[in-house]
Amino acid sequence: MSIEPVLRPAGGRGPGLERCHGSRLSVEDGALVLRARGRTRRVPVGEGGVVRAEFVDAPGGDAARQEPGSPGAWGEVRLLDADGAPVARVAVEEWLPEAPALPPGAVRGEQLLERSGVAGLLKAAGVPLHITSDRNDARKSRSSGVSLGPGPAFPLWYWCVRAVAGTLWFSAFTVVVFSGTAPGWLVLLLALTALCGPVARLALRGWTRLRAGRRRVTVVERVVPSPAPGAGATVRFLRDTELRVQDRDLVLRELGGQEYWFARSGPHAVTRLVRVTDGTGRPVGVELRGPGEQVRAVLPWDLWFGGENGAGGWSRLCRATGLTVSERRLSGRRTWLKGPALGTGLLPRTGTDARRAARFPGTAAGVSSTAVMAFGSLFSVVQGVRVADTAPGAGAVAVAAGALGLVLQAVPYAVHELRGRLVLDRPAAERTPEEARR
Repeated sequence: MSIEPVLRPAGGRGPGLERCHGSRLSVEDGALVLRARGRTRRVPVGEGGVVRAEFVDAPGGDAARQEPGSPGAWGEVRLLDADGAPVARVAVEEWLPEAPALPPGAVRGEQLLERSGVAGLLKAAGVPLHITSDRNDARKSRSSGVSLGPGPAFPLWYWCVRAVAGTLWFSAFTVVVFSGTAPGWLVLLLALTALCGPVARLALRGWTRLRAGRRRVTVVERVVPSPAPGAGATVRFLRDTELRVQDRDLVLRELGGQEYWFARSGPHAVTRLVRVTDGTGRPVGVELRGPGEQVRAVLPWDLWFGGENGAGGWSRLCRATGLTVSERRLSGRRTWLKGPALGTGLLPRTGTDARRAARFPGTAAGVSSTAVMAFGSLFSVVQGVRVADTAPGAGAVAVAAGALGLVLQAVPYAVHELRGRLVLDRPAAERTPEEARR
């Protein structure tokens, strides 16, 4: 087991939880060691390896307009050898647990390096670090050196299936559209490759559930929300939300199973719990603070500790974490919070927002990928009908494959929407967190 500091990936859900549980970047035996999805990569430090580092802090411009989690949106660390040549690079947002919940550039410079743990990691490795804001350097750094990232959220087998099937389908589609002919074997190939997309996505769902059931973590304490009456808590909120105190990690789990893992020890660990009260002394929230008193996450009091069992949950959290506990009182008309923070979006404004956020994760193509798969299945049905007279066997299979593809896409979506509307996104005033999880 690696000794802190150890970097933990950005928060994830679904297949991305594999990274949260297993991907780590640490210092071991004079080398930077990356473990991600069953593989290990070592980058030597010192003579013949990394001797210095440069953080390319490039906010604004193109980076600021990127979505949270986009590579380079927060800046990169270049690891250089004695001649200044790049050996490796680290995209900071890939190792900042709360990055998906914050806008790019919300934290910058030395504070970002401390919060992510990169500063402590390089210090432990004996690598001096320099900060630059040159955007030209930012553009160059993305194309040089080995990437020390936690790996993709989706497993390799899924990408391979989608890539091979997509290439074959597009080739067959091009011939059918532009040649004006549709031999039975080509229509059959078109239909079967179009079916691969929906089947692969369904297999990914099953693979994700299977892997989740096999994970083993040492949980010291599990704190679940105890919302106050009228706080707007839903069944989904009570089912999904928890704060796990593990042996080495503090894990916040929220809507749709998204998890954010924080260190409990080391230079970038969560170090303090701060209970915030308003001018009248009423608690409004709890802040989890880390290096330099930076707020890593917040727990709105009414949602977490405002209910009948809230006092017990707060006591168990303080006792299990062993963190320093203090109180901060807001003066005058000051509001809490001032800026973006992880934990403020635990309860979406509407059920539609909740269902959208809790859908099974998609690829970078998003809705476009689903639209292409639906079109491919529909096109299979059309071509199957077209060749039904000349190639009845191939035509029947094509129609069946196309219809099956549409069903495999429509059913999970319908189940997700109906279950959300009828059960999960309804008020949970009379249900305990334990009942909601059943």
